[in-house]
Amino acid sequence: MARRKVTIKNRIRRAIDRQKGEVIFPSDFRSFGSSSQVSRALRILIEEGRIVRLGYGVYAKSRPSSLSGIPVPRVTLPELTKEVLEKWRIPVRLGRAQSAYAEGRTNQVPVHTAFYTGKRRITRKITVGKRTVIFENDFNSKKRDF
Repeated sequence: MARRKVTIKNRIRRAIDRQKGEVIFPSDFRSFGSSSQVSRALRILIEEGRIVRLGYGVYAKSRPSSLSGIPVPRVTLPELTKEVLEKWRIPVRLGRAQSAYAEGRTNQVPVHTAFYTGKRRITRKITVGKRTVIFENDFNSKKRDF
């Protein structure tokens, strides 16, 4: 009886299937092999449609779109961003426009998904399709005189 070889890609696929959350970081698989081996395996899983890339070092579990069949995340962009911020240990707070709408201070529906990160500057982008999350912080909310 031939024994099936257990590859890093198969180990990562099984770990992703068992994982409770939707967000995946390459560091979750650090013990499976070198960083280049993990990156190669994640790239193959993207090609197979098992995961989608949200940004640099951030991936999400996927499902085929009901309209086009193209792989899309299984949950919404705000839910993914909330989980990413929780994994980064950043308190999750809505941006100014979202909180004003949620509290009833305005009836304008926010166009962009935004989260307030306090004194943390986040330069990464989290993107699904053409939608990108905006990270507001104490530094970009002040007006500066140049």
